[in-house]
Amino acid sequence: MNRLRRDRRALFGVVVLVLVSGAGAAAPLISTGAPAAQHDVVATRFQPPLSTDHAGTFHLLGTDRFGRDVWTRLVYGARVSLVVGVVAVILSVVIGLLVGGVAGYWPGRPRVALLAATDFTIAIPRVVLVLLLAALARPSAGLVILVLGLTGWMSVARLVQGEVRSLAARPFVEGAVALGLSRARVLARHIVPNALTPVIVSAALGLGNAIGLEAGLSFLGLGVQPPTPSWGNMIASGRDTLVNAPWVATAPGIALVLVVVACTLLGDALQDALNPTARHDTVR
Repeated sequence: MNRLRRDRRALFGVVVLVLVSGAGAAAPLISTGAPAAQHDVVATRFQPPLSTDHAGTFHLLGTDRFGRDVWTRLVYGARVSLVVGVVAVILSVVIGLLVGGVAGYWPGRPRVALLAATDFTIAIPRVVLVLLLAALARPSAGLVILVLGLTGWMSVARLVQGEVRSLAARPFVEGAVALGLSRARVLARHIVPNALTPVIVSAALGLGNAIGLEAGLSFLGLGVQPPTPSWGNMIASGRDTLVNAPWVATAPGIALVLVVVACTLLGDALQDALNPTARHDTVR
């Protein structure tokens, strides 16, 4: 933990995620009102950043084509992007732990069947699979969570399977088996808790990937649907006004890049901090 606290990558990632999460949680307190509220569209549309409209409302990041405050939609969109990303990663981690744990500890047909299913799913490009699943049902935030969770567990399963097979040969596992504990209990109580290190790193990296994919689906109209704000559909709504009102798409674009980079840097820092070889090299 000391190594992680001294890592600037971890500090940057944590600060960005805390600020974005805090802004999303406090959205009603730090914004101008409902994110989908429209007043006098003609008078308030495309107000530039740091401007005040005819009603005296201050717009920190300006307004969009419908006169909606971009800052308000940005912080409410942070809620959607973070919740979708976090829940999708949790779902993929749970599935990956179950599949990888069983495949790593149960030899024979269960291992062969699960590894074959994992390899088959990995062979299908994730983006193509995501677009296919999203196109088969009505777009919504719940569908995005389900799609991202069902297409993101394979790498976790592979990591867990390799770690479980390594841990299964350790003396403490052999001792638990010798005491007469069932295979399921040995796996759940002794092996899986010790195999979580690569899972934590994968989850941190997967969070940024899930947020980026959610934004991509929403940009294409297959994710969160307007007027509910999402960084992806905010970028899509501002792509036609990049010349006369660039702030509409630039603000959510910068927020998206910062969060994805923060997750990536935090994942890299966690990998170095939790890697015994890296710690040994540093001490030496």
